[in-house]
Amino acid sequence: MLKLENITAGYEKVPVIQGINIEFEKGKIAAVIGPNGSGKSTMLKAIVNLCEISQGTVYLKGRRKEDMGNREFAKQVSYLSQSHTLGAITVGRMVLHGRFPYLSYPRRYSKEDYAYCKRAMEKVGILPLQDKKLEELSGGQRQKVYLAMALAGETDVFLLDEPTTYLDIHYQLELLQLMKQLKEEGKTVVTVLHDLDYAMDVSDSIAVMNQGKIVKIGTPEEIQESHVIDEVFQVKAQSFTDEAGRKHFYFEK
Repeated sequence: MLKLENITAGYEKVPVIQGINIEFEKGKIAAVIGPNGSGKSTMLKAIVNLCEISQGTVYLKGRRKEDMGNREFAKQVSYLSQSHTLGAITVGRMVLHGRFPYLSYPRRYSKEDYAYCKRAMEKVGILPLQDKKLEELSGGQRQKVYLAMALAGETDVFLLDEPTTYLDIHYQLELLQLMKQLKEEGKTVVTVLHDLDYAMDVSDSIAVMNQGKIVKIGTPEEIQESHVIDEVFQVKAQSFTDEAGRKHFYFEK
């Protein structure tokens, strides 16, 4: 579905990630974990042209990204960043921004665009807030607005950079469930997560990054058994299985 081949990228000609090779499968959730500064966010930014790629190629469904127009690529890949700029704009208008790749000049939204946005707001539970301004919302509510904007594009791939930021535990669990729902719909979800337990619980595969490189890719069980988390995070990964047969992970110093 989405493949990075030998990607080196960074900012102002200074590489942050080097030699990244990874493929994200259709209908799967992939978590990207690693210490602060390891290049997790930069890898996602490289996919959507928010940093400089000095080497390598991004492929989407077997096609080189440079052979696709930005608009075509944006119709298939949504990106939720860590930080956002606030403005005097309503929730509904912000979510409509997710439909930009589908608009021609002059930009006029269709009934279909509004329907997609309504469905996205319903999915994350913010439809009652659609007429409120972003500046009136809590940090967690705003995060859900930006998530709805990503969902409104109805893309095949979702890149989520620390999506649980600002969310309390209730909403974090809602978000994890939403990721699973997207997977069931056949979507590809790539998410940067700081919470290792969430990463181990929700993902089909995990990419562990350190110092700008991917040091290990595998299933949660393979990542645990490899002891790479012990080495990279200086913690010990443990697990247990509850009475319902569900596996839980926890970490010790």
